[in-house]
Amino acid sequence: MNTLKFGIPKGSLQKATIGLFEKSGWKITVNSRSYFPDINDPEIECAICRAQEMSQYVENGTLDAGLTGRDWIEENESHVVTVDDLVYSKVSQNPARWVLAVPAGSDIKTLEDLQGKKIATELVNFTRKFFEEKNIDVKVSFSWGATEAKVVSGLADAIVEVTETGSTIRAHGLEIIHELMETNTQLIANREAYQDEWKKQKISQIILLLKGALRAENMVALKMNVLKRNIEEVIKILPSLNAPTVAGLHHSDWISVETVVDARLVRDLIPQLMHAGAQGIIEYALNKVI
Repeated sequence: MNTLKFGIPKGSLQKATIGLFEKSGWKITVNSRSYFPDINDPEIECAICRAQEMSQYVENGTLDAGLTGRDWIEENESHVVTVDDLVYSKVSQNPARWVLAVPAGSDIKTLEDLQGKKIATELVNFTRKFFEEKNIDVKVSFSWGATEAKVVSGLADAIVEVTETGSTIRAHGLEIIHELMETNTQLIANREAYQDEWKKQKISQIILLLKGALRAENMVALKMNVLKRNIEEVIKILPSLNAPTVAGLHHSDWISVETVVDARLVRDLIPQLMHAGAQGIIEYALNKVI
């Protein structure tokens, strides 16, 4: 039987990734003592790897495909196929940013002010290359964690750190003075594996359903009953992916209306629909929107 060796990112993305796969139809069961979780698909073999190393394992063929951040692909300068973007993280569906931060009130206001200064970061190669391209001489050192504390304690003049909202950086008394990169999760594939027609089709199946599950997270379905005389008024109010589904009820003056809408609109939409004559409104979550 053909199998696809697929990498699941360990750490902050692991829980969100496994949840996304479950919504897509794959149940991944992780054993705390194993890096090879079970999955309810005999055509996929899963391995849990650090996101920082994923692109290297995909590049050398240890894995056929996997999920990791654009930042680590660039940091490792890995030659892989970027199949598609999947914008999600451990807490949101927003991309993350690698930013340059210094102590609040510091004399360092611009990139040029860092000439001859020390920068701590986990993203060493990318940061070093970034400043070399701008002809700014800095000393970049690897940070094993607690990077914000390095600049607070004076071990570094600035840090390059990843953030979604900037709240943790601000909480440490730092301010962001420049954004180096925006990053998000990407599905990547080994170049040779992606030439294999079966593996390419399997990867395409995975990305189709994962993207469908991601899209569904921001959407809900609404179903309601409307008198025929009120239907045009209700239809005017309803946003929809396409046109709402309208079906007549058996031997009745009522019509059933069903549509998919942005979840953020529902709190304002339901009162408007009721005012227009809709009744029996049901809202329900979606697993996938393809």
